[in-house]
Amino acid sequence: MKQLTRITLDPEVMGGKPCIRGLRVTVGTVVGLLASGHSITDILNAYPYLEEEDIHQALAYAAWRVEELELPLNRS
Repeated sequence: MKQLTRITLDPEVMGGKPCIRGLRVTVGTVVGLLASGHSITDILNAYPYLEEEDIHQALAYAAWRVEELELPLNRS
């Protein structure tokens, strides 16, 4: 998997949710807009400070997280 250099996690920005380049636009917002039928062009028009690669990396990040398996720590 290529490096997702545009996805940032900072507890001081949007409560630590994954964001685009430290901006207050979450991966969830971008993916949700796409899932609702908005085009990449629509999103770029609504958020002119985003770039097309930001949207592609948001999708790649979301796909990676869906496939990731989280296991509880064994406390024994």
